[in-house]
Amino acid sequence: MKIRLKVLLALASLIAVLIAVEIVVQEFVVLPSFAELERADAQTSMKRIQYALERTIEALELTAADWSDWGELYQFMQDRNRAFVDTYTTAIAMTPLKVNMLLVADNDGNLVISYAHDLRTGAMLDLELARRAKMPEELRKPLHGLLRTNLGIMMVATSPVLDGSGGGHSLGTVLMGRLLTPDQLAAIGTQAQAKLAMTSTKPAPDQPAIVETGEMTQVYRSFAGIDGVPLMTLRVEVPREITHRGKQAVLYAASYLVVAVIGALALLLMILNRVVLDPIARVTRHAVAIGEGKDLTARLNFPGRDELAQLAREFDRMVERVAESRRQIVDQSFQAGFAELARGVLHNLGNALTPLGVRLASLSQRLRANPLADVQTAVAELNDGCPDPVRRRDLEEFVRLGCDEVAATIEAANADVAVLQRQTQVIQTTLAEQMGATRKEHVVESVRLPELVAQSLEIVPDVCRQRLVLREDESLRKVGVVRVARTVLRLVLQNLIINAADAVRDAGRERGELHVAAEILRGEKRDELHLRCVDDGVGIPRDALMRVFEKGYSTKSPQTNQGIGLHWCANSIASLGGRMWAVSDGPGRGAALHVILPLATGQAGTVALS
Repeated sequence: MKIRLKVLLALASLIAVLIAVEIVVQEFVVLPSFAELERADAQTSMKRIQYALERTIEALELTAADWSDWGELYQFMQDRNRAFVDTYTTAIAMTPLKVNMLLVADNDGNLVISYAHDLRTGAMLDLELARRAKMPEELRKPLHGLLRTNLGIMMVATSPVLDGSGGGHSLGTVLMGRLLTPDQLAAIGTQAQAKLAMTSTKPAPDQPAIVETGEMTQVYRSFAGIDGVPLMTLRVEVPREITHRGKQAVLYAASYLVVAVIGALALLLMILNRVVLDPIARVTRHAVAIGEGKDLTARLNFPGRDELAQLAREFDRMVERVAESRRQIVDQSFQAGFAELARGVLHNLGNALTPLGVRLASLSQRLRANPLADVQTAVAELNDGCPDPVRRRDLEEFVRLGCDEVAATIEAANADVAVLQRQTQVIQTTLAEQMGATRKEHVVESVRLPELVAQSLEIVPDVCRQRLVLREDESLRKVGVVRVARTVLRLVLQNLIINAADAVRDAGRERGELHVAAEILRGEKRDELHLRCVDDGVGIPRDALMRVFEKGYSTKSPQTNQGIGLHWCANSIASLGGRMWAVSDGPGRGAALHVILPLATGQAGTVALS
């Protein structure tokens, strides 16, 4: 499909879809969702009302329990002293309790204290329950809830009369009640931050739970009394503010649709710029960057099947082939450099080892020729007590001469050893010079860490790959393109993978895991790459953590390992200006190898084109 046709179809489709979506969203999503939000808000308000009512009744229950567990009341129930009634059942004494009714009955239900008053005026109330001679049977046990009275719905709570310490034999029951007056309902509504009203004392069986009017969303809920029978219905009213604002938002959206249609021409230019001009400019910048050799890991990754996408894919394949050829050339150069260096090292070591070998052969011949064995034989014969005096004198003379010769041999051997030490120092100096020659600048390349890990895994022995499952963390991809000495880092990763496989084998398992993660450490002077390789193998003893990088030291069997790999890795990383260390919680708990490597200036975390 041609680009120009794509633009025209995209514009027409966009306008049609925009209009259709606007209508559908308004009618079936936006407005219903506003109403749903209002219903949810109203139901939440009713839950708050229920919670506030329950807390009020619980507070009344605590007041009743506190008053019933009172030593003076307990004494009154025994001696029925009228002074107690005259003192504590007055308006002044009862007002702080915030109760309309106080009843105290003995264990037979006979009311010994009956008091009912109005909380606002202090006037006595004509409560039918307070006029009775006996407390109803169902109220003589501990309970709390709602109760219907002749003056309306009352919140009540009962508690047994105890001796003031929460013990003793119960001498009766205390009942406290508070009427659900309009003031009390308003206080509960204020506590729950909702507008509350009682619709009826007897709830209608067909009353709907939610009623929506033009201005309000009303939620109804019935509440049962202490006998479990529905007793009253409360109503919460929530203004339909959300719907009103939603309609205004829908109106604004419709206006936006009109503006969008008017701007269709401007949108056409934007699409043309996005579909044609921007991709062409992007391909041009990418081609220039590749031509300058800045980064061969960058890719266009154009989606689609048009001409530009096809051109971009072909260009990406071409760059991939060029990058692969470059990697092969660098690898071959790297290996050739190592071979040349090895030939030089071997040549210099051969020159240094030749006199060392001659000296060792001479020393060995001299030691084999000394008469130590004959002297030992003569000494043994003398120790056995030789009876012939002439034979004894000859043996003693032979021992003396032999000892002189052995002493001369030892003195000559000491001289040879001194020469060997000097020659060994020459070899060490030669090795130091060769190591200095290896610290030349390495080739720095742009690489992606997942690809580098894959390349390192390719040169690992098959037995190691079969034993180890490599887990690449998402951070390897997020780091993006970094500029490092690829050949060195690849060989370091190869050594770490092989070591992890050996650690799994030494732990006695057939399969294990190696988790590889990375991050960029930002610094004032330079940025650094931090690689973390964590295995679940045999682990490293705590006292060996600092020695694993020493030359010749290894926690593995000396028959299979010479202690060279990690030593070489640490030296190579150090030659690049980085560092390397190991962390382990001990034997059997795996190990983590950390590598810090400086990045080329201005190249940390470079993200390839996509």
